[in-house]
Amino acid sequence: MTLLDARGLSGGYGGADIIRGVDLTVTEGRCVAVLGPNGAGKSTLLRLLAGILPASSGVVELCGRPLAGWRRRDIARAIGFVPQTVSFAFPLTVAEVVQQGRAPHLGPWRPPAPRDHAAVAAAIARVGLDGRETTPVERLSGGERQLVLLARALASEPRLLLLDEPATALDVRHQLDLVAILGRLASDGAGVVLVVHDWNLALRIAGRLVVLQEGRVRAAGSPTEVLRPELFRAVFGVDVDLVPRPGGAPFVVARQRSSGGDEFPPTS
Repeated sequence: MTLLDARGLSGGYGGADIIRGVDLTVTEGRCVAVLGPNGAGKSTLLRLLAGILPASSGVVELCGRPLAGWRRRDIARAIGFVPQTVSFAFPLTVAEVVQQGRAPHLGPWRPPAPRDHAAVAAAIARVGLDGRETTPVERLSGGERQLVLLARALASEPRLLLLDEPATALDVRHQLDLVAILGRLASDGAGVVLVVHDWNLALRIAGRLVVLQEGRVRAAGSPTEVLRPELFRAVFGVDVDLVPRPGGAPFVVARQRSSGGDEFPPTS
């Protein structure tokens, strides 16, 4: 089943389109990685897909219905959004932050029920922070805070996860944990879209890649379809080696800055 379908999507800030004519589809159990150089519009695209930013043109459909026709509360139930960073205005514990993820299910007057508490506990355990429920968030490392934000999104039991650079502050062990968490979510039928800079991490997680450049899709497809040295020269200005890896996509190893970009036609 198609969870999210964006067609001809454009939008940005202050009336200026940063994203221009992007098509992107996410089905159940599929993980899509969005890559591109700094300033390509990756985070803006994620906010457009989540309905946080309004589109200037094009359409986003969530489970077959235009996103514009959904109530905000219902979008928050269906889509879990994980930003790069969050500043907390008040001292909060891990459990208190994760409980925020149940807000779309509660309404203004209903207190948390046993099911809500169970969802919060399950989300905390899923990211490996069980036993830290009463720890103040400000005492956590940057990577642990990122896991708390992921748990908050998981607590809403979404069908679709949108993650903006979820691995930036994670050490190698926690990156591997993230790969496992997202893999299990996809196996359970959730859809995942994540913005990521690390190509090798993306290749461990995602079955489909979307490469942005200046707000447009420059390449999209499976790793086999997208991984081309000429793409890296044209989009990132670097020469790379694609090192074969048994049973999986190759490792991407940057060698040097490219002296000139090969032509690599953008995806139509």
